[in-house]
Amino acid sequence: MFKFQIRIHPLGMLYGSSGGFLSPDNLVGRSGAKFPPEAATLAGLFFRTRYHQPKEKKELKENLRVAGPFWAETKDKSEIYVPIPWSTIVGKDKTDRWELDDRKVWQRKNPELDPDFSWQPISTWNIEPDAIQSNESAEKSPWEFIPILHPKMQTHQRSVVAEDGLFLENAVQMEPDKCLVYLSTHELQPHELEPGWYRFGGENHLVEIECLPLDDNFQKWLNQPIERTFALIAPAVWGSQRYSYRYPQNWDFGEPLMLTDKPVPYRYRAGGRLGRGRYAVPAGSVYVLDRPIGKPWYDWPSEWFPTEGFNLKDVGCGLCLPVDIPGVSDENNEKGVA
Repeated sequence: MFKFQIRIHPLGMLYGSSGGFLSPDNLVGRSGAKFPPEAATLAGLFFRTRYHQPKEKKELKENLRVAGPFWAETKDKSEIYVPIPWSTIVGKDKTDRWELDDRKVWQRKNPELDPDFSWQPISTWNIEPDAIQSNESAEKSPWEFIPILHPKMQTHQRSVVAEDGLFLENAVQMEPDKCLVYLSTHELQPHELEPGWYRFGGENHLVEIECLPLDDNFQKWLNQPIERTFALIAPAVWGSQRYSYRYPQNWDFGEPLMLTDKPVPYRYRAGGRLGRGRYAVPAGSVYVLDRPIGKPWYDWPSEWFPTEGFNLKDVGCGLCLPVDIPGVSDENNEKGVA
């Protein structure tokens, strides 16, 4: 389904949220921080660059699919880092795994161990935690939130206001040798144009964008059918236009056993005018179902995802990969029993 990886190289500081302001008296501005931008931001960039071409705009409306966010080393064109499943705990010195016992209860040997790393290369997907640690492939997020001094400009000229003209705003700084990565069914430069600079995100920051073919290793994982166990590699919003759920309410696979964390903000714009705000199941969350689905994510019904101007599956909502969970054997997969 996905054919290209869109690599975005941030230039300078990027804002983690549009409203996370700081002051000496109020240092809680990071509570609304959101970074990296959702895949819907990339979809909006596609439409902006092709707005003057009606035929291509129609093609995008009907067939464009995007997903992310992920990240990669700038110099490595083949490897992409994805979130580590919650069932795998990788610390600096130790590792652990969640598994299901005979009572369908999640257990692990070292419950006090907290993960030090949250990303792994797709080439190491589904290998043992000790192997991930031994080859030092697990990584932390390559960005950090920092306060930045921001000027408040006068309305009639580009000068700072005389009183309270400077304030602290929450910003994001990425490591210079890292880039954001999104997946796409379409090439961003349809006529073999050179990679260029674009305005990206709600604050319209200048970024450098590169479009490359998607590596066969990633394609292999995306094409594998999801059976009873899978892990999200992108945030998931299930449910109707008004309500968000932890799993689709109209599927036939029972209430899943889940490993997850608190919901995360999921924001996007529909029609270029209306800002949307939802809560999503965070990437890395693990699902164990009563019965196998038997289809890769891109063949899942669109009815499982909300539709608000467009179906959220079109922007990679809930993109997932199969994952091995100790305690869920192949024999139990066939019987549909954990």
